[in-house]
This record gives sequence, C-alpha cells and structure tokens, in this order.
Amino acid sequence: ERGGEKGGRGREWSLMSAADLPAPSSFDPFADADTGEEVVTKGIVHLRIQQRNGRKSLTTIQGLDAKLDLEKLTKAFKKEFCCNGNVVNDKELGRVIQLQGDQRENVRKFLIAEEIASKTKIKVHGI
Repeated sequence: ERGGEKGGRGREWSLMSAADLPAPSSFDPFADADTGEEVVTKGIVHLRIQQRNGRKSLTTIQGLDAKLDLEKLTKAFKKEFCCNGNVVNDKELGRVIQLQGDQRENVRKFLIAEEIASKTKIKVHGI
C-alpha cells in the first residue's frame, strides 16, 4: 500500500537518484589534525581506565613531563593509594604509568596537590 495507493496516509514514496543528492563539500574534518608521528598531546596529562577481566581495571597515566622521575612518582602513587603499579615503555605513547584499580580521581588530586600538573592540563577520560 505504498505510493499513492489506497490505505496510505497520503504520502508519495519515490526513490532518490544520484542527481538529487547534495554535492560533496570540500570540508575535511581531519585537516587540522597534526600529521606528525607524535601521539601524545604536549603538556596535557591523560588519565585513562582500562577494563580487565571482571571488576579488575588499570589506570594509565600518560603525558607527564619527561624531566620527572616516573619510577619515584609511581612509588609515591603506590604508597599513597595502597595499590600496585609500574612504568611501561610503549612504542607510540612513550613511558606510561600503570596503576591497579580505578585511581583516576586520586591521581588527579595528587598531581594538583603536588603541583606536578595544573587542573587545566589534566584530562580524565571515561567519566
């Protein structure tokens, strides 16, 4: 009962042809993206959570200043938050701190309190 047949609601159904489609624009949404090899945004600390099996999760901290001693920072995190953690060398992301459990908010507060990173330079993912 499509088209103009009885029982329809007065709508005419027609197929679109290629001529009816709007012309593609030259807008490129990725034009402003950096084409370099660098994955890490400079100056911004990224706090992410990775789900493991069941209720288990990992918090990853990336983008910290290269001048910082990540081993000492990891030791301070482990002691402060009562969790385990380590520093991982990633090919794309560089040196990343991994902590057991969801420590995103704790790490954010710690980095701000110790003035390692400002509030505006910390990006918490997954909230």
